[in-house]
Amino acid sequence: MLVNIRQAKNEDYNELCKLFDEVDMLHCSHLPHIFQKSDQSVRNKNYYSELILDDSAGLFVAEIDGKLTGFIHAQLQEAPDIPIFVPRRYTVIVDIGVHSQFQGQGIGKMLMKTAEQWAKEKGSNSIELNVYEFNKTALAFYQSLGYETLSRKMSKQIES
Repeated sequence: MLVNIRQAKNEDYNELCKLFDEVDMLHCSHLPHIFQKSDQSVRNKNYYSELILDDSAGLFVAEIDGKLTGFIHAQLQEAPDIPIFVPRRYTVIVDIGVHSQFQGQGIGKMLMKTAEQWAKEKGSNSIELNVYEFNKTALAFYQSLGYETLSRKMSKQIES
């Protein structure tokens, strides 16, 4: 299996939306009080096109025999200009997804390495990401790549 990782192009939009939708559905099914199903793609074509042109965004796709099998979206960030924060440039993994049919074959790891290399080239000194607690597979994946919990976001539902 030969996997090609490359920067996303405008022509990838329709296939990439299918991958985004698969990730979105996972979140909708586990966190329906936060995420809802939509009849349309939640990432419109203008958003996608601007992302491709944005020098502070890295959008990469994985393909096998011309078929998109995964993606990663990385975004450069700067620490707030507040005295308590050390000035730094870091990268946030906004989204990553591998088609369920291709999971467990190293594609996610290849995408993460691509994002890490891109982040280094952009002057980042670290990579951060958010992962929901229900997603044990993703937690184990990130831990296997050396990621550690930096903070914990907590929530409580209250009745109206």
